[in-house]
Amino acid sequence: MTTASIEVRKFNDVTPVWQTLLDVYADVRAPLLHLANYRVEAFAERLARHASEPGWEAVIGYDGGEPVGYAYGNTLAVDDRWWARMVKPLPGGYTEIPTMALKEIGVRTPWRGTGTARRIHDELLAGRPEERVTLLVNPLAGDGKVQALYGSWGYEAINEQQPSPGSPRLTAMIRPRAL
Repeated sequence: MTTASIEVRKFNDVTPVWQTLLDVYADVRAPLLHLANYRVEAFAERLARHASEPGWEAVIGYDGGEPVGYAYGNTLAVDDRWWARMVKPLPGGYTEIPTMALKEIGVRTPWRGTGTARRIHDELLAGRPEERVTLLVNPLAGDGKVQALYGSWGYEAINEQQPSPGSPRLTAMIRPRAL
């Protein structure tokens, strides 16, 4: 499989892709679905909240019409709870720089390691008005390989968060939107 066979589509409305996002999420996160924070119902609650936030956009990758991965995010407000949940205080003015939060990204197993995640990621960032993009990653995911992958995409660790009581402590990373 190559990324050349993957078609990427952008969506600004969650309604037509709601079930697709839930289905792909359930497949991508299958080994973790027994954990409260990873249940499909918990994801659906987050997705509904995220999709109602300013600047929400999603990209879904398709291979021959089959959805293989997705990413979505939205614009962060200066006083967004994203910033407020950081463990360490941020420097003055840090939240005033226009920033997009990459809230979710996932690729089904057969398409992992093919560049599909990066292609979906880059398409999501293309044309966005924000100057930077931030994300959260579990530092234990893939024995640290997921965080290292984001590092290879230009992200740098800046802080930590625990978004909800059922969530693990996550590393907050950031990079310029365009590299």
